[in-house]
Amino acid sequence: MNQADGVSSTCGNEVTYDSRLPWFALQVRSRHEAYVADWLRGKGYEGFLPQYKCRKRWSDRVKEVETPLFPGYLFCRFDPQNRLPILKTPGVIQIIGCNRSPVPVDEAEISAIQTLVASGIPNAPWPFLHTGDGVQIQRGPLRGLQGILVGFKGNYRLVLSVTLLQRSVAVEIDSGFVTAVHPARPRLASTSLQLRPAQLAV
Repeated sequence: MNQADGVSSTCGNEVTYDSRLPWFALQVRSRHEAYVADWLRGKGYEGFLPQYKCRKRWSDRVKEVETPLFPGYLFCRFDPQNRLPILKTPGVIQIIGCNRSPVPVDEAEISAIQTLVASGIPNAPWPFLHTGDGVQIQRGPLRGLQGILVGFKGNYRLVLSVTLLQRSVAVEIDSGFVTAVHPARPRLASTSLQLRPAQLAV
């Protein structure tokens, strides 16, 4: 993508955008995520379609394929005052927002997901978490990322969330790599996740 120095502009059918413009989430038709991402990229927009590898079984074989982390959604930087070209993109259903106004996605949340995807560490979609204590990874390729530490099948996973979409993604980590970033909160009797007292839990 071509970028202007602090300026948003159009030139013919190509779009040149300042990389400091906010990220927005686009809802797209099912199984059209990659097509829409390629279309927007071809028009000069900076897009982000996070994917993960999963194993799918056919009648005669099992194959590892890349699948969207957030099915039906992708992210794109653009000027919200000039969003008509985005809405007219084939496959785009809507821009996620409130009262018909686009709402930007938190830059830190996008950056965290980008870091996770670039790391190559196995990850997968995860139920969105509304509450919980935060931790920060201190070592390894995901160093600096913050998220929620949860227990799952005897292991620990860091959950990263995109609040606007109410979607999350989880990556397995070594619990010794993290430190608390928020004080531990009292556990409720109904809490289903059980972690060692030294660790934080949802």
